Amino acid sequence: MPPNEPGRSLKTLENALAIIDVIQERDALTIGEITDEVGFARSTVHGYVKTLENEDYLTKQNGSYKLGMAFLDKGGDVRIRDQQFRTTIPKIEEIAEETGERAQFIVEEHGIGTYIHTAIGNNAVRADSRIGKRINLHASSAGKSILAHLPHSRVTEIIDQHGLPALTENTVTDQEILFDELQKIRDRGYAVSDEESIGGLRAVGAPVLSNDTVIGGVSISGPAHRIKGERFRSELPNFLLGVTNELQLRLEYQ
Repeated sequence: MPPNEPGRSLKTLENALAIIDVIQERDALTIGEITDEVGFARSTVHGYVKTLENEDYLTKQNGSYKLGMAFLDKGGDVRIRDQQFRTTIPKIEEIAEETGERAQFIVEEHGIGTYIHTAIGNNAVRADSRIGKRINLHASSAGKSILAHLPHSRVTEIIDQHGLPALTENTVTDQEILFDELQKIRDRGYAVSDEESIGGLRAVGAPVLSNDTVIGGVSISGPAHRIKGERFRSELPNFLLGVTNELQLRLEYQ
């Protein structure tokens, strides 16, 4: 439940979500393994699991339970729920093809970034940026480009809620330094991540804006040995700014 929203949470729903989360983390678990992970009574776990299986949210394979295809239907609907998302997604494919690198589109919800779409160019390295993955905004270039266009009070709320955890030795973990960087991002129009989320990976990101509202963030990422020098400082940023400007025009005049 979002912070400061009135109401009470339902323990039964929290328990079901805890079971779903541990199965997602481990890919497949038996009833006994789920019980060990969540600490509920075995009979309680069995009841939740059978209910979720009956509703197609879990499927049983070789005695273990995996997430079911019902989640794919729900996730697919969320991914294209807004026209802004549907407009941006095809552009991510073009970015990856044009640059040969990995391109991503993320949005902010509840103070966390979520990958809406990723595309892989011919020279791209594979990274754990699957669709639906959730990340801290302060460590990614796309995430920082989003933060730079949120109200100062909202950014403070996000920091209070999620902190500024260090993902690498280069991650910005000081609030004052982060706010200084966000001002620079607003001034120049783009953000960078210099091995701040994953060691050896650099990225350039820019916001997707529509009528002064930030829709999400687009980024191009690749290995530090290839994204360096003028490619890192000007070539990719200028290319990305052109792409996001085109997206902004499409979103505002579609």
